[in-house]
Amino acid sequence: MVMVRKRAKGTNGGAARQRLTVQDWADAALAAMGEGGLAAVAVEPLAARLGTTKGSFYWHFANRDALIEAALDRWAQARTEAVTAELADERDPGERLRLLFRRATRRAASDPLEVSLLASAADPRVAAALARVADRRIGHIATLFAELGFPEDEAHRRGLLAYTTYLGHAQLTHAVPRSLPDGAAGERHLDAVLETLLRPAGTPGTVPDVRPSKPQRRAAETTVERR
Repeated sequence: MVMVRKRAKGTNGGAARQRLTVQDWADAALAAMGEGGLAAVAVEPLAARLGTTKGSFYWHFANRDALIEAALDRWAQARTEAVTAELADERDPGERLRLLFRRATRRAASDPLEVSLLASAADPRVAAALARVADRRIGHIATLFAELGFPEDEAHRRGLLAYTTYLGHAQLTHAVPRSLPDGAAGERHLDAVLETLLRPAGTPGTVPDVRPSKPQRRAAETTVERR
């Protein structure tokens, strides 16, 4: 979930001299989008959410459109580039793929922003951001499949399949949650999805090409996602 920082209050009841940043406003806009779509991005309600005035907004942005663009850039950075960087130290591409898939599905389940943006795709700004992020994500996932030994075309096909699976999972989580298993059954479901994606083409295969996660690591992942 996008964290929104409110301006701190001084001990005398007045506002502390703490200037909000472009990122603060962008995060507030994303939180509003997750709750009410693009129409929920309005200056006065966001200022109230942040505990400031419209003057702070106009210090950073010329207009609402500039805020929306900044918010979409922030979303792309926080939900794509930052997540990729988090896993860069994992050498095994299969393990990296498994961690990526789990973290992405958990975040999408706990925060409606991704689904809300998809529902706002008629807006050209949102559509352009969605296209950029989809290309980046599919390309990264395809690279992981290529590192696992799949030919380039097959790696891209599986990257696309993995991403459409993620989006479908995110949509169902918020629209029809009872259609998906939860708890331990949900963990097994995600494992089965990955087994299918990683299975060599043309073979029925019952053994996944991705190592099962260690219990302590899985617990650590869950703790990270709850923050």
